[in-house]
Amino acid sequence: MPSPTIETLLILQDRDTKRLNLEAQLKATPREITLVEQKIAAEKAAIDTARSEMMGLESNKKIIETEIGSAEAKLAKYRTQQSLVRKNDEFAALGHEIETTQAAIDDFEGKELEVMYKIDEAKKKFSAAEAALKANISGHEARIRMLREREVSLAAELKSAQADLTTAREPVGEPRLRVYDRIAVRQMPAIVPLVHEDKCGGCHLKVSSDVISAARGKGTDPLAPLPTCDQCGRIVYWES
Repeated sequence: MPSPTIETLLILQDRDTKRLNLEAQLKATPREITLVEQKIAAEKAAIDTARSEMMGLESNKKIIETEIGSAEAKLAKYRTQQSLVRKNDEFAALGHEIETTQAAIDDFEGKELEVMYKIDEAKKKFSAAEAALKANISGHEARIRMLREREVSLAAELKSAQADLTTAREPVGEPRLRVYDRIAVRQMPAIVPLVHEDKCGGCHLKVSSDVISAARGKGTDPLAPLPTCDQCGRIVYWES
């Protein structure tokens, strides 16, 4: 069994470890929220990109429709002019313009059909993608709400853990408290058992016979130095 002094220190370490874990979780929460917010932004950007692509196709369709309208107006004009001319060369020239314009209209109409097909496909893909992305966003938003609730809960737990830590420090005694604090600020756990009778439970290296002897002691003298590992400096104790 650990000595009363070690038991007191182990209680302190337990409270300290809980406090450190809560602090780490609380510190990590804003970063987690930021990552989820970035995912939401990416999902919204994907929706906007898909919408922009669809709008781009709609814009192309309107441009083609304008070109068709302009070409049809020219075609009507050429046909009217052709019906009024009497010279063969003028009639032929207008006939050539009519053929060229009709070919352009046919080409525009082919492009219009192609764009309309792409628009239909884009609408189907956009509708499916938008539904999936919005579902993802909804999930991300729920995650953020959960994280914010956890942040509040962790803050309350940390306040309680800090109070428990303060209580656990009181019976330790100033000299040993200084030793513990010096080790704990550098590495945790600060107090470890000896394993296989002669190895530090922290670094797993052998300790000296003096350390083993000190660890086996009852540790009732408040002025006696705490046994520490020769290698890593952790406080060690004898479990058996």
